[in-house]
Amino acid sequence: MGSDKFELLARAGYGARGIVFILIAGLALFSGLGGGSTDSKSALDAILNQPFGQIWLVLVGLGLAGFVFWRLAQSIGNADNQKPDAKGYIIRAALFGSAVTYAGLALYAVSHALGYSTGQGSGGGEASLAAWAMSQPFGRYLAGAIGLGFVVGGAVTAFKGVTRRFEKYLNVGQSHALTLVCVYGLVSRGVVFAIVGVFFCYAAFTVNPDQAGSMSDALTWVRGLPMGGVLYLIVAIGLAAFGVYNFVEARYRQVQTPDLNSIRAELPKVRG
Repeated sequence: MGSDKFELLARAGYGARGIVFILIAGLALFSGLGGGSTDSKSALDAILNQPFGQIWLVLVGLGLAGFVFWRLAQSIGNADNQKPDAKGYIIRAALFGSAVTYAGLALYAVSHALGYSTGQGSGGGEASLAAWAMSQPFGRYLAGAIGLGFVVGGAVTAFKGVTRRFEKYLNVGQSHALTLVCVYGLVSRGVVFAIVGVFFCYAAFTVNPDQAGSMSDALTWVRGLPMGGVLYLIVAIGLAAFGVYNFVEARYRQVQTPDLNSIRAELPKVRG
């Protein structure tokens, strides 16, 4: 695949993820008034209910598939040139986990647009993942480890925003407004991600996969805090900012074509 086509896939992927999070934020704001589910699959369902929804949903699904391809290039192909140390391998493992997550979301989008069901309704992804983990040997500990991974991932995402580490691969020039939006979005996404991880850990502790909360549950928990209405609004708008951050990445992110030889060298490690 040529570098131009590869870059197009990556940028389309960031754009598709941006659309999903803008819709999640919109659903969060509306559900704050009238109730309803607020998660990635609900956002995709909202697209399907619009005029020409099937066409739009297929396009978003294909965009998400491009994002999966880019995540695989970052993780397996080391497109971002992470150092061959513990930190580098942890980052690449997290990127691979992101690829798996968005592969499921892309499949959900395309299959529902074409009228097929993947066997999993809107929402419930975290509970299904918890149930699968707990069905494995030492499943309770596996579920707890996944939950801790969510917590750490959320903390790292928020830290990436606060410290502006995202500027290593993203150059928005002298636009302070865009920089603030990126920081706001990353911190909000990180907070929600960490709360989901805490719910997952609680599910592992109680050995009850139904306790694994989704993004919608995390926002509901925020709303139940003191001054929860204000905090809920701040986080919901922050998820919209994260959507904008993805649009900024679609435009300005440095995208490097991975070395195919490095991918061939890494594949046996992944299989093994």
